[in-house]
Amino acid sequence: MRITVIGTGYVGLVTGVSLAEIGHHVTCVDVDEAKVAMMANGISPIYEPELEQLMEKNIQSGHLSFTTELHFSSADVIYIAVGTPQLPDGTSDLQYIEQAALDIARSLTKDAIVVTKSTVPVGTNHWIKTLIEEATPKEIKITIVSNPEFLREGSAVYDTFNGDRIVIGTENNQGREILDDINASFGLPIYHTDLKSAEMIKYASNAFLATKISFINEISAICEKVGANVEDVAFGMGKDNRIGDKFLNAGIGYGGSCFPKDTNALVQIAGNNEHDFKLLKSVIKVNNSQRMKLVERAIEAVGDLSGKRISLLGLSFKPNTDDMREAASIPIAQELVNQGAHVVGFDPIAIPNARSFLPEEVQFKETIEETIRGADVALIITEWDVIKSIDLTAYTTLMTSPIVIDGRNCYSLDEVRRHPIHYISIGRPEIQNRFVANSLNTR
Repeated sequence: MRITVIGTGYVGLVTGVSLAEIGHHVTCVDVDEAKVAMMANGISPIYEPELEQLMEKNIQSGHLSFTTELHFSSADVIYIAVGTPQLPDGTSDLQYIEQAALDIARSLTKDAIVVTKSTVPVGTNHWIKTLIEEATPKEIKITIVSNPEFLREGSAVYDTFNGDRIVIGTENNQGREILDDINASFGLPIYHTDLKSAEMIKYASNAFLATKISFINEISAICEKVGANVEDVAFGMGKDNRIGDKFLNAGIGYGGSCFPKDTNALVQIAGNNEHDFKLLKSVIKVNNSQRMKLVERAIEAVGDLSGKRISLLGLSFKPNTDDMREAASIPIAQELVNQGAHVVGFDPIAIPNARSFLPEEVQFKETIEETIRGADVALIITEWDVIKSIDLTAYTTLMTSPIVIDGRNCYSLDEVRRHPIHYISIGRPEIQNRFVANSLNTR
């Protein structure tokens, strides 16, 4: 089919490229001329494994193109995949959705099927339909479909072809049948429902996963107090099929563009409908406080942080992405700077983006070794493979005092015990092996 995708962020670009890969003719539309020119040359504006290779392949085959032209009359199906950022009160900003709907309406000369991939509050798809219908001739019929995405940044391409399900919310059989045809080649289970239920499935799914993360982080706090190991606890819990082992990794909480925004939005949706979502409010509160645990542990370990050299290992909100939105490194770095520390950061991919998000006082290094050289404390923020696989002797030979505070539980306790490191992790026993301060390291 001929498909137009409006918006080329994570969702729009991955959606467009993936639909081209299964044989559709896809045009991705964005108003940013420089960005469109870059993508037309096969260069992805975001770091996402496998995405650029698929872009180049499908551009060459003629299945994928990019444009700034807001004309959709030749498309069989139009996807809306624009951003819905969070407003100060926690609600979703729908200005880009509204603009996309109006742009579609101005271009239509025939019946249209409009598919919403953007995460939108319940009832938005009906509103989109009304906007388009009010701006088009009465004889043009609009079919609206809600097709929420369930992609993880860093594995979005993999998830598209290996997901658990495809959710399609429709008002009529025509929309259902066409979306079934479009998605058939993915070979994934398709679940059909109504528009509002499809919209709610997206929010409810992310809220539940966020709840699991905050829950295990609360359990980790208790484990630290009673001397239990949260990894063993999570493993034992996960063996229960009713619980499962996913999203039970204790750490410094969730971040990114989805969980923080969607949990806040769902609280607002509930409040707008006279329901006080107390559980989700607690989930959000726990997550926000979890980030500061590394700073608290650093103060406990060395006292006053003023003048101390603190290394941040990993800056993006999760591995395999350069996305800094709601990254834990942002409030952590700001608090360390406020405490008077000298902060040095490393990330294998995200440093160019991190410069715009972190305090200007933060220095950046290209390698882990450069980052931890002469450091008093190293904080592990993001569990990149390059950080997880480092030889632990680097901490003892390069740091002034090898104090490692691991916010992602990257290292096994057995391995840490073989090295003279003071090691603090989340929900696991603290290890205080004896070490001699390395006075030869320079700052």
